Amino acid sequence: QVQLAESGGGLVRPGGSLRLSCAASGRTTSIYTMAWFRQAPGKEREFVARINWTGGRSSYTDAVKGRFTISRDNAKNTVYLQMTSLKPEDTAVYYCAADRSWSTAAADYDYWGQGTQVTVSS
Repeated sequence: QVQLAESGGGLVRPGGSLRLSCAASGRTTSIYTMAWFRQAPGKEREFVARINWTGGRSSYTDAVKGRFTISRDNAKNTVYLQMTSLKPEDTAVYYCAADRSWSTAAADYDYWGQGTQVTVSS
């Protein structure tokens, strides 16, 4: 089993920045990919970014390219999502996820955090 714990959400003005953290514990050696998803009210959970746990390979959904950066600290078993130039449409609950696959589909991920709220509003 893998446990994930997110932190770092909050309220920020448009154009502002936030950094989310996701600390992994348990059988972290079984993880290949760490990812961030988000879910806005009334919408489906959508892929935001992913990173290969060991190789640093990463990818992003088009809506956040150039604004968000995913990174990892293997020594701390932690993945980060640095979000800049935030927009009101980035408002959502952000979830950290982990899996053995290299996937962008939420249904493929076995492990999830509890989620952290990000609200972008003036």
